[in-house]
Amino acid sequence: MTQKEYKKLFDEDDAVGWWEIDKAIEKLYGDVEPRHYAPQLHYMVGGEDPLDGVSIFDSRNQEFHRHLVSYGMSELYYNEEAAGGEFSKWGFEFTFRLKPFEEDGEDPTWVVNLMNNLARYVIKSGRWFEENHVIPANGPVRVGGKKEIDIVGVAFTLDPEMGKIQTPHGEVAFLQMVGLTSKEMDRIKSSGSAYEEVKKVLEEMRGNNPLMITDLDRR
Repeated sequence: MTQKEYKKLFDEDDAVGWWEIDKAIEKLYGDVEPRHYAPQLHYMVGGEDPLDGVSIFDSRNQEFHRHLVSYGMSELYYNEEAAGGEFSKWGFEFTFRLKPFEEDGEDPTWVVNLMNNLARYVIKSGRWFEENHVIPANGPVRVGGKKEIDIVGVAFTLDPEMGKIQTPHGEVAFLQMVGLTSKEMDRIKSSGSAYEEVKKVLEEMRGNNPLMITDLDRR
């Protein structure tokens, strides 16, 4: 898409990229209203959260789970300079699928915090995430609570249902965060190639968990 075509289709009040994420979500959930968590003040104007928001849906595919999708790692709003780019901003949005955890109550807001922390890392370091990347959590991914949790790292894979989309600003991949146990993290750390080992771990997991749903009770 050229700048001329972009300016003809959109105006400065349009949330061009946001709409594209909404379209991708609508293919899965129709007109179901999400539970949306938005910061009171955006990071770029002095707020604490770099993401513009995270939407949470209840999915019954494979098994009942919460499906979270971020808004903010891609170009969300009108930007004629970004028209026709190869990638939209950082080129991805975070997703996460979580089996309900009894201590969370209705919504796992800790996942929203985790996504924001990873977004801060990307913005400050200039390093983005791709499929088969892994990041240690330096402890359980969910802090606090009575239950002991052995999910201590996060790997990234393409969301099995959302995949990638092409937007007027470029490509957006929906990168799903998948929780890894301490045993899996040790296996990855001791391998000669973390990237290849993560790929193997995820392939093994996909065999009986095709939607890559994270279960905090898994050990």
